[in-house]
Amino acid sequence: MTDRNVSRGRSNRRRSRWGAVCAGLGLSTAVALQGVAAASGPPAPPRPQGRILDTPAALAGGLLHPDAPPAGANDWSCRPTREHPRPVVLLHGSAANAFNNWSMLSPWLKQQGYCVFAPNYGGVPGSPFQATGPIADSARQIAAYVDRVRKATGARQVDLVGHSQGGGPAPRWYLRFEGGTNPAHPKRNKVRSLIALAPSNHGSNVSGIGTVTTKLGLNPTVSAVVGQAWSDQMVGSEMNKKLDRDGDTQPGVRYTVIATRYDEGATPYQNNFLTAGPGATVRNILIQEICPQDVSDHLSLAYDTNAAQLVSNALDPAHAQPVRCGLSLPVLGG
Repeated sequence: MTDRNVSRGRSNRRRSRWGAVCAGLGLSTAVALQGVAAASGPPAPPRPQGRILDTPAALAGGLLHPDAPPAGANDWSCRPTREHPRPVVLLHGSAANAFNNWSMLSPWLKQQGYCVFAPNYGGVPGSPFQATGPIADSARQIAAYVDRVRKATGARQVDLVGHSQGGGPAPRWYLRFEGGTNPAHPKRNKVRSLIALAPSNHGSNVSGIGTVTTKLGLNPTVSAVVGQAWSDQMVGSEMNKKLDRDGDTQPGVRYTVIATRYDEGATPYQNNFLTAGPGATVRNILIQEICPQDVSDHLSLAYDTNAAQLVSNALDPAHAQPVRCGLSLPVLGG
């Protein structure tokens, strides 16, 4: 064999070896990339679209169209998915309605794939000022609505997200007294989670106004004008005494409370927080401890994108995302 043939044979063998090495590297890279893609899972949902003036716009819309549901809510043909097996029921606060309370959070949760429902309750149909009646009556309306949602969707349980009264005494009364839970058999509960924004859990003094009306015996007079929900939510009311008598929580329910230091409605804000009883879990969050620049007040906490991410995390703890803290303002949100 000539030297040229020997050299050509060696060169061919070297090319074959390099080809095998490159092919191996390519295969390893492809496998690695597939592993990264599998580990990363589906992309995180986009940040909720919080914009200055969203809150005033929603308030105006709620006055003009008080019976309209917020975008994304009340699709009675919606069926829960494996990723989001429980419908979300949004419960507005006192003297509010579903439209003006949930026009940011409702479409965002719908975008994530939840079946979202938002009733008006506790007021005269057609009035923009709902959740003004007795707490016990409101709780019975919530009970009927949850049963309707469960029947329509086929879901065994729902998650509740509420603001102010809708995160505090109204759903807690429903859980304790109107069939929302089954303490003897918590797996039969109709509700898995209660997530509350600025809830009036242990009564409010409304920045001291309620203290004055209580001491002067004026709560019945005020309630005759604005509704029984005023008296029911005052610190030390008979409703609060009955609701708190056997503890704050019900077995089998996950509770999350999101409060703001700048609350002027459900005050003092420490009254928002709950204490876990047997079989329940509670996470109390002061939003300024997560986002120090957040200055949301009682109203704008429902239009606070930082709080919205905390709500999403509480609904789906296994896929919680970091809160990308942004500025949120009193009244305006952000």
